[in-house]
Amino acid sequence: MSLINSVPAADLVADETTRAVLQRHNVRVSGAGATTLLFCNGFNCEQQVWHLLAAGLAADYHLVFFDQMGVGQSDRSYCADSRYLSLDGFVQDVLEICRALQLRDVVVVGHSAGALVAILAAIQAPEIFTKTVLLAASPRYLNAPNYYGGFEAKDLQDMLVEMAANYQAWANTFATMMIGQAHATALSHELIECSSNTDPRMAKRMVELVFLGDYREYIPKLRQPTLLLQCADDPAAPEEVSVYLLKQLPHAALLMLPGAGHCPHLTTPTQVLAAIQRFLKVPAIKGR
Repeated sequence: MSLINSVPAADLVADETTRAVLQRHNVRVSGAGATTLLFCNGFNCEQQVWHLLAAGLAADYHLVFFDQMGVGQSDRSYCADSRYLSLDGFVQDVLEICRALQLRDVVVVGHSAGALVAILAAIQAPEIFTKTVLLAASPRYLNAPNYYGGFEAKDLQDMLVEMAANYQAWANTFATMMIGQAHATALSHELIECSSNTDPRMAKRMVELVFLGDYREYIPKLRQPTLLLQCADDPAAPEEVSVYLLKQLPHAALLMLPGAGHCPHLTTPTQVLAAIQRFLKVPAIKGR
């Protein structure tokens, strides 16, 4: 599956340093319009997972897609870089892409682990980002006192053991669970294909950083208007997490979508597209 009519962003710039940044993450652009939408993929996902939304947005918006380090067509020679020992390395990748393309007034759209990266990027660079759209977001997956994240520590430790024992078998099962049994087999195959094209070392790193981490302290610092989107029956981020985020974010709205799954942009794309389009039409208030 590919993003129709997208082109390599590196082909549009002359500066070699800038080209290197864009090539490192296989940055591709499409569409037209004054407003830029930058898409942060979820755990083990390539940029192609946005293909069901891209066609409906390209006519009115400038779209920017990329592959996070270790996934898809990213340059894996950088995987050993010490910057990826923390989630901030992935955040800096997003900011470097924005600066390489000289982007401003960006709406960042993030899914799952990519939603967390989007949150941290928007906090660090409010001069770049005007709005955030967060799909199936969670600042903490582990349960804690007065907080329900959906997982006990043993659940996620078992996940790491299964990944180490047979990464591809684990990835196939995980992808099917994230899509949900009620949805087309082709959708789970799409995620399985992404997982097959992911560096297992970076997949393990993301589990350790995101699924075992706690980023709740950062959430109130996100000042941009935010749209939260989540399926009603999400196996990874329960409804309680979205309610928590809604209470913590100063300028947020929550839309619970019908059905099951952790990937609403794949399982309910029509509803997600309509919600994003409505959200984009509301003017962002500067200085929030």
